[in-house]
Amino acid sequence: MLRREFLEMATLSTFGLNLPPIKKTHLVTLSWDDGFRKSFHKTADIFEANGLRACFNVIATANEEDFQPRVGGKPDVGIVGNPMGTFTEWNALKRRGHEVMAHTYNHANLTEMPLDQAKADIDKCAAYFEKHLKGFKARDSVYNFAYNASTPELDAYVLTKFLVARTQGDSPVNPIPTHRNPVRIGCYSHGPECCDDYFESELVKFLQGPSGWFVFNTHGLDGEGWGPMTSKYLDALLKRLGKLKMVEVVSPGVLLNRLSETLVPDHGCPA
Repeated sequence: MLRREFLEMATLSTFGLNLPPIKKTHLVTLSWDDGFRKSFHKTADIFEANGLRACFNVIATANEEDFQPRVGGKPDVGIVGNPMGTFTEWNALKRRGHEVMAHTYNHANLTEMPLDQAKADIDKCAAYFEKHLKGFKARDSVYNFAYNASTPELDAYVLTKFLVARTQGDSPVNPIPTHRNPVRIGCYSHGPECCDDYFESELVKFLQGPSGWFVFNTHGLDGEGWGPMTSKYLDALLKRLGKLKMVEVVSPGVLLNRLSETLVPDHGCPA
């Protein structure tokens, strides 16, 4: 689909014109990392106002007193100074229908530590979420690497514990899964400045291309966090996407777990 057609379809829909039904060939995941209290509540409200539910990925121990996020041996300025939410709040957002998933135990870059230590960190993250987030089961959930930094060995280990491993990809576009199997998904992010323009350009390229699953992670809204989006752009974006019959805005956990309900068992018969 061309950018002009994308914009025209949104415009026509605003005038109540009936557009032909289009199969949902383009899936969009826009997720929010870290766990900023102000931004996450505002994001939830914007998604709900558009009839959608958001995808939140929170750091397990971010609200604990000794939490000291660091990157390259220095304080992580994208996190420090911004109040973080609690699991009381994350459980409340989950009850409202939003997806809440794991964004590591303490936001460490697991590629910078020995493999055994990194595996232990992943295990601690899974245990922490299963203890503090109601209904959380790692085998049904998404593990979102901090800094989208991983290795093939870390990806493989995560997928022995979690259903999905999200990390940096060569492209933000992934194949649409057809089975509920453990899967690594690649994503893009952008910062430290506002990501509105960058996201828009990547989204338009995706919508012009073939079927796929576009995954992008940001952090906060309106200046909070690394590479934030603006609430004005987010609201307008969701309204536009909601008018495109070929597009579904979906969270990874929702998408993969939905397949378990519709999967036809393989009896060895040829397709």
